[in-house]
Amino acid sequence: MSLHAAAVARAPEPRRIAFITTDSSALPDIQQFLEPSFDVRLLDSWSQLAPLLSETTLDAVLLDIDTQGMSPADAIDLLAKLRGINQDLILVALTRSHDHGLRLKAAKVPVDEFFAAPVDFRELQIVLDRALEKRAMETENRRVAEQISGRYSFCELIGGSEAMRRVYDAVLRVAHSDVTVLIRGESGTGKELVARSIVTLGPRGEKPFISLNCAALPEALIESELFGHEKGAFTGAISSRPGQIELADTGTLFLDEIATLGLELQTKLLRVLETHSVQRLGGRAVKRVDFRLLTATNENLEEMVRAGRFREDLYYRIHVVPIFLPPLRERRDDIPLLADHFLHLYCATNRVPLKRLDPEVIEILEEYAWNGNVRELENLVQRLVLMVPGPVILPKDLPQQLLYASTAKQESLLIPEEGIDFDEEIARIEAAYLQAALRRAGGKKVAAAALLHIDPQKMKYLCRKYKI
Repeated sequence: MSLHAAAVARAPEPRRIAFITTDSSALPDIQQFLEPSFDVRLLDSWSQLAPLLSETTLDAVLLDIDTQGMSPADAIDLLAKLRGINQDLILVALTRSHDHGLRLKAAKVPVDEFFAAPVDFRELQIVLDRALEKRAMETENRRVAEQISGRYSFCELIGGSEAMRRVYDAVLRVAHSDVTVLIRGESGTGKELVARSIVTLGPRGEKPFISLNCAALPEALIESELFGHEKGAFTGAISSRPGQIELADTGTLFLDEIATLGLELQTKLLRVLETHSVQRLGGRAVKRVDFRLLTATNENLEEMVRAGRFREDLYYRIHVVPIFLPPLRERRDDIPLLADHFLHLYCATNRVPLKRLDPEVIEILEEYAWNGNVRELENLVQRLVLMVPGPVILPKDLPQQLLYASTAKQESLLIPEEGIDFDEEIARIEAAYLQAALRRAGGKKVAAAALLHIDPQKMKYLCRKYKI
């Protein structure tokens, strides 16, 4: 293949745009400023757009609102429908109206660009070119993110570390059974996501998933929440109500922070697990319930059993298969993946251009202890997406406690736990500077002294001292 042929083969396809207008006076400007850069498809009416979209892929649609025989508001509504069909299309509205309210409505669609007559087609070409480049970059970033997510994710869990792969393996092993699982891990590690993964992959995936945080309600309310109540069972019980256990019938009941249940409630829950039946507060009828139980805790249940704060028989009921979810500090390789995932998520959610993390920021994140685990990292990234104005998140944008932790680590590397011999360390540094200056000065001590800003006599003294 010739060089010319190779260059032609590598040339990218021109970006396709549809320009909808009946204004013949615009044709010379379209030919001069748009056709050299884009593959322009001229349409007379909006009705011609749907057939064109069915036969080719468009990158942008430009609509001359005033030539379509419709009100500007109706034209903006049509663009809104088009935005709903294809989020990646660049939409440009052109109008001779200077109604400020129309511009505001266009911004809500959102129309990417809004031009009021007289239109400068040279400016239109530049703006359109930049918008298409930006959208292409966003699309590629999204594609890469999806590719990374697919490689390093499992259901809703993100991570490719060995610790997380052990979690994935455990989830797969228990998903298709009805075995009771206890998910153990610190607060913020994603224990409910593990529970949902088990359910999603199992035979109860389409059945009810009832999640209850036992620590979120006072004990007086959680009993009614779990077991339900009949009308008049207590003050304020104006009607009968099923509990969370009943609502989980045929599905899964997930009890988060189960260690916070009092001993009396533990006894009642144990009875439900033994009989798979539940009795509402104030009621006499006993109802059979078919459900799978998943639980989670960040407490040391074994210590609680020894202290008499958790029933031993209930412990053995729920601790059939434990799954240990590692804290974030034990899976530091996953921090860049998680941070990138949250960047894409919250940039898209808040409709801001995709930001990226400076390499030094990633290093700082990897060094931090993350006592709040994945939840703390997610909250930080969400805040940075909203508060950092530029496209790159720099170390100066990070909270002080992260920067302080990074500085403390550097200090620990500088001065190890066992300490150092200060005089020996200073002597080593002095000798290193002397040797470097002499190399730079070609062995001339006077010139080396000038580089170090010291007296030549002191230079000679130090060379004798360190035998240089």
